Amino acid sequence: MKAEILAVGTELLLGDIVNTNAQYISKKLAALGIDVHFQTVVGDNEERLSQAVKNAFGRADLIITSGGLGPTEDDITKETCTKYFGKKFVYDEKALEMLKGFFAKLNRKMTDNNLKQVRVPEGSIVMYNKNGTAPGIIVEDGNKILIMLPGPPRELIPMFEEYAEPFLAAKQEYTFVSRVLRVSKIGESELENRLIDLIDNQTNPTIATYVKKFEAVVRLTAKAKSKDEANDIIKPVADEIYRRLGSDLYAEGDTTISEVTCGMLMERGLTAAVSESCTGGLLASRFTDIPGISKIFVEGDVTYSNDAKMRRLGVKRETLEKYGAVSHEVAEEMAYGIAKAAKTDIGLSTTGIAGPGGGTPEKPVGMVFIGMYYKGKVKTKELHMVGNRERIREKTVDSVFDWLRRTILAEEEV
Repeated sequence: MKAEILAVGTELLLGDIVNTNAQYISKKLAALGIDVHFQTVVGDNEERLSQAVKNAFGRADLIITSGGLGPTEDDITKETCTKYFGKKFVYDEKALEMLKGFFAKLNRKMTDNNLKQVRVPEGSIVMYNKNGTAPGIIVEDGNKILIMLPGPPRELIPMFEEYAEPFLAAKQEYTFVSRVLRVSKIGESELENRLIDLIDNQTNPTIATYVKKFEAVVRLTAKAKSKDEANDIIKPVADEIYRRLGSDLYAEGDTTISEVTCGMLMERGLTAAVSESCTGGLLASRFTDIPGISKIFVEGDVTYSNDAKMRRLGVKRETLEKYGAVSHEVAEEMAYGIAKAAKTDIGLSTTGIAGPGGGTPEKPVGMVFIGMYYKGKVKTKELHMVGNRERIREKTVDSVFDWLRRTILAEEEV
């Protein structure tokens, strides 16, 4: 089955809203074994939307739309698509009762234009909206399927998973299962080189590598009659990739390096504190993003000035004067100082030049030093990164978490 995703809304074309729906739907369709060859965005214009639907059905069996199902005059998706199929509208009584209940719960009067939302094409499947007012609709006509979803992700996602996903899965002969392996520190070219024979000889499962912000990713996808069979097909290939990549492979699934590392700290009961200069609180923020982190995370200090480094962390004036704030020596004293002040097992530090200004030939923009006090010992690492200020700061934080993860693993392997 070939699919096209058709996002409707002038606000998408203007860049006021990011089209996250298309990303979500594409991932879901890929897992179902449905190929997405095109994604289209069209504004709230009946003529252009009508042409977009016609074009899409000229090259796809399935169209999934998002947006344009609301009560206002510029919500035209349902009307335009129903006209394409030549169907009449009928009122859906259950959707109407849900709509009335929605307004009653808010203690608001329902205006007449809201009735537009509960008109559905005759003979369609109605996907009832438990998180908003506009129901979704499935129209099946011959060998063509149209699935219309509301625009807000908080409505679209649960509706897709409750109605559209099982509807489409029932039409697929095979099931597709993917495992996503997350790899830190190494780039896509090196990753491919380490797996090149597996990639060159792939059949089922397929192997895809790609790069995200901090990491490289390996996606293994198997086609089979059942999920268990697909997982059995994937397992020996995944096991071999684990063997080859070792500690560079840090996790599977939908997670991050900070979530994995913080999970390791909580499992082991290792307390931590951080002292930051160039990252300005971003490292502490990543810690506090994790539910339950208060068990082990004690404090985070943004010691941006030299005075703060001396006063709060005990960094020596002579160290700052001799080596400068951006140095191994200052990163070391910062990590030691915060661990001692907070009385933690681990102290982490960051100091560097995030740019865009402030660099010199000796210490260019992107030079960062990170420090780690770990169970009585202190070490530092020098990083060199490229990119804007945000990217340098984010990559610094990811590097700290990855370094800490590897430190814990190395200690346990001894």
